[in-house]
Amino acid sequence: MKQRPPRPVRVGVVGAGALGFHHIRLLKKIDGADLVGFYDHNAARSAQVAKELETTAFPSLDALLDRVDAVTVVVPTPAHVDVGLPVLERGLHALVEKPLADALPGAEQLVQTARERGLCLQVGHVERFNRAVRAAAPYLEEPRFLQTERLAPFQPRGTDVAVILDLMIHDLDLVLELVRSEVGEVRATGVPILTPHVDIANARVEFANGAVAIITASRVSRERTRKLRIFQPTGYFSLDLAQGDGHFYRLKSGWQGFGATKIEEIVEHVRLDAPEAEPLKLELESFLRAVRGDGDVVVTGAAGLQALALAYRVADAISASPLAAARP
Repeated sequence: MKQRPPRPVRVGVVGAGALGFHHIRLLKKIDGADLVGFYDHNAARSAQVAKELETTAFPSLDALLDRVDAVTVVVPTPAHVDVGLPVLERGLHALVEKPLADALPGAEQLVQTARERGLCLQVGHVERFNRAVRAAAPYLEEPRFLQTERLAPFQPRGTDVAVILDLMIHDLDLVLELVRSEVGEVRATGVPILTPHVDIANARVEFANGAVAIITASRVSRERTRKLRIFQPTGYFSLDLAQGDGHFYRLKSGWQGFGATKIEEIVEHVRLDAPEAEPLKLELESFLRAVRGDGDVVVTGAAGLQALALAYRVADAISASPLAAARP
């Protein structure tokens, strides 16, 4: 039987900056997305994007919201609540880019409003859709120790918040999803270098089940790096999130009886691979499926709120660290 095409969802984009541009570009091509258009407060930018992507720039947010069933919110973090709340209060589904908000009360308000109105609220933690993460998923089993490095050269975009909300929150969300246990102690240190906010940070997060995550994020590095290492009782993962691939070194069954003298004799190497796909496209497709009722929201508002709460615990730990106390 020929599969029927998905029911189109009338969708719009709020914000046509660097990332919003790609939301618009992809939604024009995704099956089941009826891209109505977008709104951006910058008239010159709106005209440029509308011409380049051959879509409609709406003159106001209200004008766009009058025409859609769902929107993706791709505005600067401090504006997420100001834009997201009117969207949800109109009864429209929303995908809000990460972090969910720049403060916990606003994030809680977004989650509560979506829950009360029975709406899909998805948070743009796009690393959940990373090819390497997807490839590792079938082999993951009780991660006990996780180590992440997310290093990037400096660029002005995103510096309206600390590196914890800009970059580290990607990995905070990932470790929360992978470990799935209550957070215990959080220790961290970090310093501002090129902005008034913390630009490089390191955190140690301990979980109630005994797992530990060491998380490093920097936006003042010479080279771009996105690594995730995971140790579990059955083996070790080395994931390159930038390349979208990785390796799993797992213990062979019955290895205790091998009488081995070298680790290579008891470890099997599995090269991790998953179908090639643009993570943002997968994220948008998952959102549309949830809006249609054909699937669950992958990164819920509650998950986004949990990641934000942990980010603020990291920020508080940095503020209380001896390094912070020693700064003039």
